[in-house]
Amino acid sequence: MTFQQMTERVRYDGAYPTRERAEAVIHAVLAALGRRLSGDERVDLAAVLPTEAARTFTAQIPESAQLTGWEFVKDLATRTGGTPATTRWDVGTVLGLVGRLAGKDLLDRVLAQLPPGYALLFGRAELTQAA
Repeated sequence: MTFQQMTERVRYDGAYPTRERAEAVIHAVLAALGRRLSGDERVDLAAVLPTEAARTFTAQIPESAQLTGWEFVKDLATRTGGTPATTRWDVGTVLGLVGRLAGKDLLDRVLAQLPPGYALLFGRAELTQAA
């Protein structure tokens, strides 16, 4: 997939009015994800992204503070000036596509590295075992 194809897919899936808005959302969400992932999963995920998207993702330095999925959305909303609801839409639109590009095995590894709450952001049910 090229970056242009990724942008058009995000624009369509997210119902964004312009290509520029879709690109801005892609860059914001991938930068935020780049601050959360490290190690082999980071490298492998960057390898399945279009080059421009991978650059945005890998330009970020992973932070040691771990955020739950909801905290991730709230943090991104604060950084971008969006509301939690619109930011949740943006995150779901981009990460849903990223999850499809990654495939099941890589996405399983990515989700294993992240705290609870991210599976839904990638368009997956988050199953937990009963105590």
